[in-house]
Amino acid sequence: MNAYLIFILALLIFNGLLSLIVETLNLRHLSTEIPEEFHGIYDDEKYAKSQRYLKDTTRFEQLQSLITLPLTIAFILLGGFSWINDIAQAASEHMILQGLVFGGILMVIGQIAGLPFSVYGTFVIEEKYGFNKTTAKTFVIDLLKGLLLTVLLGAPIFALVLWIFSALPNAWLWAWGALSAIQLFLLFIAPVVILPLFNTFTPLEEGDLRGAIETFAAKQKFTLSGIFKIDGSKRSTKSNAYFTGFGKTKRIALFDTLIENHSTAELIGVLAHEIGHCKRGHIKKTMVISLGSTLLMFYILSLFITQEGLYAAFGIEGTPLYAGLVFFGFLYTPISMLLGLLGAMLSRKHEFEADAFAAETTQAPGEMINALKKLSVDNLSNLTPHPLKVFLEYSHPPVLERVKALRAFETE
Repeated sequence: MNAYLIFILALLIFNGLLSLIVETLNLRHLSTEIPEEFHGIYDDEKYAKSQRYLKDTTRFEQLQSLITLPLTIAFILLGGFSWINDIAQAASEHMILQGLVFGGILMVIGQIAGLPFSVYGTFVIEEKYGFNKTTAKTFVIDLLKGLLLTVLLGAPIFALVLWIFSALPNAWLWAWGALSAIQLFLLFIAPVVILPLFNTFTPLEEGDLRGAIETFAAKQKFTLSGIFKIDGSKRSTKSNAYFTGFGKTKRIALFDTLIENHSTAELIGVLAHEIGHCKRGHIKKTMVISLGSTLLMFYILSLFITQEGLYAAFGIEGTPLYAGLVFFGFLYTPISMLLGLLGAMLSRKHEFEADAFAAETTQAPGEMINALKKLSVDNLSNLTPHPLKVFLEYSHPPVLERVKALRAFETE
């Protein structure tokens, strides 16, 4: 049997088994006793509800994996990619057009396969626990907008990479340079062009909250292009806040649900945390790491893109570049997992540092603690995740660890 095929199938099965083990351990790690920090915040009924929510979402994800994994393996072994390649080659004699057809068919298949799970997750599970505010109309519009963005952005980028690898020497380096430039460009335009396609960004009205935010930002010598409230409640009751943009387009976005459920002091703590990411250089560091990871990926891609064995593993004769780009994604999985693991570790470190910045600059770590607790309760977060789950997947430290670290500033 083809060595590439054996390796890829083994990876798929390994990932499926690892996920099953980790999620099982995570469920078994649940404790019915409310952590002391959350006494008076979580009542018994709502804490039990949060654990039911975790069980339902986890089992649903496991079911999804148990369905999609065998289907993926069957698609590979039964020549699904070869069938799509035949259609692509029949559609055009031009390699780039063939690639767009090949990628487009795969995208449609992926969307169709994932649609039932997305519908069930949104309109059954999230609805059951009182989170869902998405209407069928909004769901469909979001889906169509996502597809449109994929076509308008993804297709030209895919075509550009195909052209570079077919026409230029040291293509991996040129491809990296092109994608890096596009990535940086999107960082600038996303806040003003892409994100408003999905949410309405309304300038935060004048008042105590806006005044407090502007005062805090001025003290930190942090310039914002705007402070916005977004209509997160259109889709969910869950709360969030984030910092977006780069340079002159950087802005703070606060979910309307967050504003409704938190005091001004708590929101300043959340804002200080987001500013802390910028002040501590986390955004720049993450960007540099991302660019470096992309460079590594393209270099390794250049080593395998002409290997006939990789294409043969998926039942394709020859080495059509467009198919190689897709197949390499399977082959790159171990490196992607390792980079993801290291990235998550760094992200957790950054979250602690941003919390520390918030505690130091606001001189009110208790308000940040209150905000974290409320967010956890409102979102029915798992307070006691298994350490292996945290190590492998969490980009943020568990809330109890963050609270413990912030308590140290209270004693100081």
